[in-house]
Amino acid sequence: MEPLFTGVSGNARHLFTLLSCIGFAAKATVQITPDGVRFSVEEGRVIQGLAFLDKSLFTSYTFQPSSTQRNRAEGSTQNTDTTEDAEFPQFIVSLSALLETLKIFGINDLAEPNGSRDSNLPQTNPASSAFSAPALLMDRSCTLQYAHYGAPLSIAITEAGVKTTCELVTYEPEDAEIDIPFQRDAIIMKIIMRSAWLHNAIAELDSSDPTLLRLSACATREPYFAFSGAGGPFSESTVEFSVDQQKDSLSGAAQADRASQTHKILTDDGTTRPRRTRARIAPTVTETFQVSPPSSMGERIQQSYRFALIKKAARAMAVANKVSIRGDRQGVLSFQFMVDLDDQTPTGRSVGAGLKAAAGPRCFVDYRFVPLLDEEDADEDMAVDD
Repeated sequence: MEPLFTGVSGNARHLFTLLSCIGFAAKATVQITPDGVRFSVEEGRVIQGLAFLDKSLFTSYTFQPSSTQRNRAEGSTQNTDTTEDAEFPQFIVSLSALLETLKIFGINDLAEPNGSRDSNLPQTNPASSAFSAPALLMDRSCTLQYAHYGAPLSIAITEAGVKTTCELVTYEPEDAEIDIPFQRDAIIMKIIMRSAWLHNAIAELDSSDPTLLRLSACATREPYFAFSGAGGPFSESTVEFSVDQQKDSLSGAAQADRASQTHKILTDDGTTRPRRTRARIAPTVTETFQVSPPSSMGERIQQSYRFALIKKAARAMAVANKVSIRGDRQGVLSFQFMVDLDDQTPTGRSVGAGLKAAAGPRCFVDYRFVPLLDEEDADEDMAVDD
C-alpha cells in the first residue's frame, strides 16, 4: 500500500530553519495538503504561529488522499482561512522532538551562522573532513513520510548509502483546529519593512523588561509608526520608525517623562547617539506604509499586546528578510515573515567551490496576536504599580 504522503528534501536545514521559527510551543498541528505541509502552533488562543513547507522545498512530493477526501477537496474552493481544507489529513506531533531529530541527524550541518558555535569546543575545518566532502553532501536527502491515519511521522536521513530513521508518534486532534481570525477584508494597517528593523526594535525595548507592547501608527503626523514598552520594573521606552533630513534609519526616544525614560537613537551599525530634532516625513525604512483607521479610532491606530508573546516571534524576525505588519479592525496583529532560503549545502558552503550560492526557495511564516482589551491593559498597569 502506497503511503499517504512522502516528501523528499535535499536540504534538511531548510526544514529546520522554517520550523524553528515557530518553535515556541512543544506540539504542532500538522496538515498535509496537495501544495505542502502546514505546521501550526498556538498558546492560550492569544498567539498563533504558522509555517508552511511548500512543495517547492521538496525534490519529490507525493500526496495521495483517499478517494472520499479527493472528491470533497475538488468540490470545494481553496481558502486557507477557513476549515474547508480540513478534509486533508491532520494530526498533532511533538514539534520539539521533530526539531531535535533534525538536529541530531546533522548537528554540525544545522549549526547557527556567524560563529555562534561554542568556542570552547574543538574546531575543525569542514573542507578537511571526509564526512563533509561535497560528494557526500550531494548524496544527502531527508524524507518525511506519513503512511496512513494514525501512523507515526517518519523522518529518514540518507547519507552516503547509510539510512537513519526516526518515527514520531502522532495524535489525533480533539477538535478541528480554528485559526485566530484575521479579517483580510478589514485591514486598517499594512507596513512592509526589513525584518531586521523590527528585530532591533523589539530587542531595544526588551532591555527595559516591559510587560506590554503598545503599537502606534498614523499617516498624518508623527510619530508615524512606533512601538512602546511599558509596565515593567524600569522606565517606559519608545522606538519610533521615522526619517529625518539625515535619513536616520531608526530612532528611539522617550515619549513621556524624559528624566526617567530612554532617550536615544539606534542607527544602522547598532550604535546610539543623542536624538536631534528635525523635520520628518513618512518613515522611509518602510517599503509600504498604509494606515487607514476607521472613523471610530480617529487618525491614529493604537493597540496593546503582551510583550512576552511578541518576543516569541524573535527567531522568525532574525532569519526573515522582510516582514509585513498588518492589523485588522478587531485589533488582531499579523506578522508575515518572508524567508529567502539559500541554496547552499547543509554546512552552509556552496556546492561549487568559489561560487556564490544560488537563490533558494522563498517561504513565509505567519504570526497572529490577539490584542489586550482596555480593561486588561489597565489591570496590568495596576498590578505592576502594586
